[in-house]
Amino acid sequence: MTDEANSPQPQFQLQRIYLKDLSYEAPKTPQLFREQWKPDVNLEINNNATVVEGSIWEVVLKITVTVKNEDAIAFIAEVSQAGLFLLQGIEGLQKEAILKGVCPNILFPYVRETVTDVVSRGTFPQFLLQPINFEAAFAENLRQQQLKAQAETEAAKH
Repeated sequence: MTDEANSPQPQFQLQRIYLKDLSYEAPKTPQLFREQWKPDVNLEINNNATVVEGSIWEVVLKITVTVKNEDAIAFIAEVSQAGLFLLQGIEGLQKEAILKGVCPNILFPYVRETVTDVVSRGTFPQFLLQPINFEAAFAENLRQQQLKAQAETEAAKH
C-alpha cells in the first residue's frame, strides 16, 4: 500500500458552536431616548483560529458594533462567537481558506442574531448586521497580497 492509501481522507466537521463573550453598554441612557435618532455605525470584525488539540480548531469571530448618536455613544455591543471544528488531512492554503472563510461564514448568523437581540433588549431600533461573505473576503485579500508581491518582484527587477 502507498502512503496515500494510509493517509486519512480530508475531513471538515463542525463540532460545537458557543457564545464565548458578550458585552453591551449603553452609557448615555435614558437621556439618549429623548433625542432624535441619527445613528452613526462603526463595525469592527476580527476572527482568529487556534489549535485546541490534535485536529480540533477553535475559531472565534468577534464583532464590535459602536453606534453614536450625534457625538454621544448610544451603545457598544461586542460579541465573540466561537466554534470547534475538526480539520483533518487539510493543509496549506485550503486549511487557511476554511479557517478564515468557511468557519466565520458558519459563525456569522449566530453573531448577527446575538447583536440584534441585545440591541433590541436595550430598546434601541432594530439593528441587523448586513451579510458578510468571509470566503469572498479571504479570496480578495489573497488576490491583493499576490498582486502586491508581484508588484514588489517587478520593482526589484528594475
